[in-house]
Amino acid sequence: MAASPLAAVPVHLFTGFLGSGKTTLIRRLVEQKPEGERWAILINEFGQIGIDQAMFDEHDDVIIKGLPGGCLCCQLAFVLQATLVNLLHRHRPDRLIIEPSGLGHPAGLLDVLRGEAFVGVLDIRDIVVLLDPARLDDSRCREHETFNDQLAMADAVALTKVDLVTPEQMASAQRHVDSLWPPKKWVANAAQGNLPLSLLLEAGCHHEKEEQESWLSANHEALRGGGQQALLLEDFTAAIPSPGQPVQQAARALGYHTLGWRWSPVDVFDLDRLTQVLSELPRELRVKGVLHTNHGWKLYNRGDGLASITNSAWRRDSRLELIGPVEHLPTPEELLESLHGCCLAAEASASRI
Repeated sequence: MAASPLAAVPVHLFTGFLGSGKTTLIRRLVEQKPEGERWAILINEFGQIGIDQAMFDEHDDVIIKGLPGGCLCCQLAFVLQATLVNLLHRHRPDRLIIEPSGLGHPAGLLDVLRGEAFVGVLDIRDIVVLLDPARLDDSRCREHETFNDQLAMADAVALTKVDLVTPEQMASAQRHVDSLWPPKKWVANAAQGNLPLSLLLEAGCHHEKEEQESWLSANHEALRGGGQQALLLEDFTAAIPSPGQPVQQAARALGYHTLGWRWSPVDVFDLDRLTQVLSELPRELRVKGVLHTNHGWKLYNRGDGLASITNSAWRRDSRLELIGPVEHLPTPEELLESLHGCCLAAEASASRI
């Protein structure tokens, strides 16, 4: 018997600038998932390595799909459509959550979701933007077009990392949100990524901000910036690197550069030495990784100079990625040499020579 056609699958879109805590918030939402519902989560990363997807534990009722290596709203629009068609047809989710790149323009993504292929199939619910109040202290963020686009197009705001900011920063963030037009449906504190699922289940449809969105769409090419190198999509099923031979990838777009590596799961890092090396990187860099260490698999996440390390389940390979302005990125050869010095597998191999 043929399955009935999918109709009005709720789509929840979480935007937010680099390091705003999107992946953490979505992981907390998964913990609240109603029993019997199947969720599909589509994660787009600006970098080539594809780390955010690896931060989730996949289950039969939670399907995770990653699209690393570019922006869903720009370079990967066609890939997004094909991926969504396959994801919906194969897994038939009850709910779809999309996390675009922190450098993604939401207007282009909405164009895809509202395209002919998904008419009547997807029901785009309130778009939620994540805002770290401390970001407003940084003029580079306040003046960044993507940062402002994300805030302007959102229906609601989740204030993240509120346990790490001052009362003055919180008050400034509230004033900034209150000044936005159109007004937001709700503003909620999401300390440590905790956001009540009820806010999504009771959410309405995304506002049809026709005048604003038509302007953004008309200026989409200009906002992307001319002359930038297009990023290539790396298949997440890429071959696992050989032991002691990490695979390096780098790219640039939207004014940011990315540098990352993948290692064989056989390569084991000394956690203390590794965190020391990473702590010495410029605080302007966004650093994230999922790594096999002598204390088990660990998730490393750093934004605005603040780092966290949490436990992870087994992964198919170790991954590390740096994102930021080119002037703050280290020389790949020097950093890789330092990372190699943290690898116990390499140390053991040398001792046998």
